[in-house]
Amino acid sequence: MSVADWSGSLLAWEEELAALKARLGPVFGRRELRDTGAAFLDGLLSGVERKTGWLMAEQSGAERPYRMQSLLGRSRWEADRLRDEVRAYALEALSESDAVLVVDETGFVKKGDHSVGVARQYSGAAGRIENSQVGVFLAYASRYGQTLIDRRLYLPEKWAADASRRAAAAVPEEIDFATKPAMAREMIAANLDAGVKCAYVLGDAVYGADSGLRHMLEKREQAYVLAVRSNHFLRVGGGSLHGTTPEELVDALTQDAFACHAAGEGAKGPRLYDWARVRLHWRQDPRFAHWLLVRRSRSKTPDRAYYLVFAPTEATLADLAGVAGLRWTVEECFERAKSDLGLDHCEARSWHGWHRHMSLCMAAQAFLAKLSAQLRRAAWGKPNERSPSPTIAA
Repeated sequence: MSVADWSGSLLAWEEELAALKARLGPVFGRRELRDTGAAFLDGLLSGVERKTGWLMAEQSGAERPYRMQSLLGRSRWEADRLRDEVRAYALEALSESDAVLVVDETGFVKKGDHSVGVARQYSGAAGRIENSQVGVFLAYASRYGQTLIDRRLYLPEKWAADASRRAAAAVPEEIDFATKPAMAREMIAANLDAGVKCAYVLGDAVYGADSGLRHMLEKREQAYVLAVRSNHFLRVGGGSLHGTTPEELVDALTQDAFACHAAGEGAKGPRLYDWARVRLHWRQDPRFAHWLLVRRSRSKTPDRAYYLVFAPTEATLADLAGVAGLRWTVEECFERAKSDLGLDHCEARSWHGWHRHMSLCMAAQAFLAKLSAQLRRAAWGKPNERSPSPTIAA
């Protein structure tokens, strides 16, 4: 099935896609590359099951995949410039004051060991250790939709130290080994510097455990809700500090400390959990507060999730519960980009080839997000009118 079947009228589809191709054209430079880039976007948005060079070339009417493969490999154009254009395009469609920026990684299972960054490592997509690549991504989400706006390939330490493999995969000299949280810090800071406005930054426990990321955001007075594990070390107290964990702090709460709030909309209606928070006196600032936030399932054997929060002092428990529930938006981006747009079908082995493929997939996803946002704005009324519900649309 073509993605056009579920994303709006065919006329709106064609007009908006033509406008996007014209906007992105200068990134590619020469007319031949512009035409190939446009055909590549067509292929990503088509009903072709595997977004390979051969199949997308066939879909475009070409006899051979040379130009599609050259677009990712041998040609000269900057993937980061395309990324910047895609981000600007996405923000024009989705930007809103209460939007969120979500960081997460996803894996791409690979055979062999020649593709850049491939190694035996944990892949969240596979749920186990696999021979794979891992990329760190940022998603932007508002009530009008969500889309990926940044990406960077994780380069394992052995890869970063192997000069011959780096040369074969054209890894830039300035790229050194960096942990995923360190990559997230750089990417989030760069996007905030580029003018991305968001109410909160969200991430799972991989990123919540990184004090460097939290301190960077606090220095910028950028609110966040970042997950942490139950045994994460916390230093609390007034005059005499002592160490504890989220689990210990929450175990000390009474039942009346919890209240039921929705963490967004699910397939069967609001996703209801019990929530509580504990004030952490880490910073003396009347405008902001630190909290430990806990989410507890409502089952007979409840499980709990924990979050470190830096938020305006007026933020309510219901506000924080709703924000924490928005982390799923990046998972929705991954699922749709992989199932419909070929995010995990990259055939390029080089550093620039990987980033080019991901950026083109992000362009296709941003295009769909804009069409959906236009439909939602039209359904809700005036272009800048708020939706009747504060939850982000699926």
